[in-house]
Amino acid sequence: MRSFRQWSLAVCVLALVGCGGEDVAEHPGKKTYERYCFSCHQAGVAGAPKFGDPESWEGRLAKGRKAMLDSVVVGMPPAMPAKGLCNACDEQRLEDAMDYLLGSLR
Repeated sequence: MRSFRQWSLAVCVLALVGCGGEDVAEHPGKKTYERYCFSCHQAGVAGAPKFGDPESWEGRLAKGRKAMLDSVVVGMPPAMPAKGLCNACDEQRLEDAMDYLLGSLR
């Protein structure tokens, strides 16, 4: 028979390891955001809409998803460079980063 302490330890271990061994998948755009987008969008540098701040995104969201992605690809002079300086990024990778950033608005 196990003691209360042994059961408590087992529950703590399960909580740390997770039940079922399932990993929570990282958002596909997170790493790109952290490498290329974070420096401006986290603090709102040069008027960049801020991560997690729905109010700062209102005007851009009103233009629609396609217009926002187009702005990421070609840039928004004078502040945002084309592709956010991720010249090796294809459109899907940029869209994933955009989705990660927009996901912060929920």
